[in-house]
Amino acid sequence: MSAADTQALEEALEKQARLAAEITALRTRIESAADSNASPAKKQKTEPAFRFSKLLTSIKPSGTVMVFNKVKQMQAAGEKIVSLCVGEPDYPAPKEVLAATKDAVDKGMYRYTSVVGTVELREAICADLKRRKKVEYGTDEIMVSVGAKQAVFVAVLALCGPGDLVMTFAPYYVSYTEIAVMAGAEAVTVPTTPESGFEVSPEQLAQALKENPRTKMIILCNPSNPTGSVMSAELLTQYAEVLQRPENRHVLVLMDDIYEALAYDTEHGCMAAVPGMNSRCITVNGFSKSYGMTGYRLGYLAADSQIVKACAKLQGQINTCASAICQHAAVTALQTPDSWMSDMVATMRKKRDMVVAALRAMPGVKVPVVPQGAFYVMPDVSANYGKKTAAGAIINGSTDLCLHLLADYSTALVPGIAFGFDGGIRVAYATDMETLTEAMSRLHKCLAALS
Repeated sequence: MSAADTQALEEALEKQARLAAEITALRTRIESAADSNASPAKKQKTEPAFRFSKLLTSIKPSGTVMVFNKVKQMQAAGEKIVSLCVGEPDYPAPKEVLAATKDAVDKGMYRYTSVVGTVELREAICADLKRRKKVEYGTDEIMVSVGAKQAVFVAVLALCGPGDLVMTFAPYYVSYTEIAVMAGAEAVTVPTTPESGFEVSPEQLAQALKENPRTKMIILCNPSNPTGSVMSAELLTQYAEVLQRPENRHVLVLMDDIYEALAYDTEHGCMAAVPGMNSRCITVNGFSKSYGMTGYRLGYLAADSQIVKACAKLQGQINTCASAICQHAAVTALQTPDSWMSDMVATMRKKRDMVVAALRAMPGVKVPVVPQGAFYVMPDVSANYGKKTAAGAIINGSTDLCLHLLADYSTALVPGIAFGFDGGIRVAYATDMETLTEAMSRLHKCLAALS
């Protein structure tokens, strides 16, 4: 071996060691929150000894955000990563929305708005909900927020606190449990199984509420992030029957409907439209997923006027209001013809079908739920746990598998443990077919190489 070859090998080994160290650190951060009672890490004398709040040490970092940040770091360092870790549609916002964005700037519409949003946008939201979901709201029952996640946060913060329980169904969106903790409440999850299609039956809901009488709120994502399942109007009506029993009438429901326009073969159900549930339901939605307006950071909640007033009080202390420019563009988005969204749904359906077929052809993979909405699928890959990589490392769970896939196959997926289901991994298929094909090929090779 020449001196040049030796140097190149040494550099490659050094790079591999750095990546392995970074991945080990990432694994620790994904699987557990920082221990508030842990001994402080040793630091150089030149570094200040910060004392962070108990709140910060009581919550876990977002698994999806951490994986995404790691991917960006690797890409910035020159690594070519195929990433299916972020739920961001690849289609652009409607051209009319982009034109309205420019129009807002040209007209000088860049000042503060009301904390709850412009009257124009709130009227448009009310009209949209009435037309598409057959549910009526007044403008005093709408609050525009900086993204749908903020709407979830202020709603939980306004209504839940110490002594309360916030219930979710696992697999759940990564932020629900941590938002509950930030509000001072406790998070409790109702587990599901791949065999049940990740669905909680009305009987299971009734039992969970009986076992957790301090439940103040249930948070549901429909269609589901991360499984792509859709709760039908029939299922929501059955849930409502449980919630309307005398012992459960104190329980509120927060419906995160951010993906509701992306429903394929099962019609999306609206909990607020179920008789008797409107006043007890907080509906959250936004413009990121439906209209490809992720960077606009615009969402809203629809609820009883008293709840909206409480949420607005908090929002006024957090960020005052959402962007005036984005709100003007959102009015135009709500006027987009239904045919535009139908085209996007048809495209997503093709991507779903391709990904599901590819996953079903892989060793040790099951697809318990064929997505009926959103743009995620959560295959059960647990049959591959306990196997070894070519280097001899044992795959002990979804984190090990995803980190092995990232390190050795330059492909990024999110481990299911971040969503409360360690048996699976989340695949976000809202990207182009070429990227999806390459990602599925790499995942197949990764699983086939385990022994």
